Amino acid sequence: QVQLVESGGQLVQAGGSLRLSCAASGRTFSRLTMAWFRQGPGKEREFVAGISWIGGKTYVADSVKGRFTISSDNAKNTVYLQMTSLRPDNTAVYFCAADGRIAVLTANTAEYAYWGQGTQVTVSS
Repeated sequence: QVQLVESGGQLVQAGGSLRLSCAASGRTFSRLTMAWFRQGPGKEREFVAGISWIGGKTYVADSVKGRFTISSDNAKNTVYLQMTSLRPDNTAVYFCAADGRIAVLTANTAEYAYWGQGTQVTVSS
């Protein structure tokens, strides 16, 4: 069993930056593929970024490429999502997800067994 706790979401003005954190416990963090998803109002949950436990490969969705960065700190069992140049359409609940079976990053929510409770990011214009 893996527990995920997100933090860092808040109200920010357009053009601002935020760093979200996801602390994992309950399983060897270094063998978890971690990902960030988001769900905006009236929208489906979508993949934002991920980091694979195999080789530490990262992938960022095209919609946020160049503005968002995913990283991890194995010593702290934490994955981060650094968000810059935020826009109002980035407003969403951001969720952390994890799974130890995923070798290749996937945007399919069904592939992730563990989810955090989400953290709200609101970008004002």
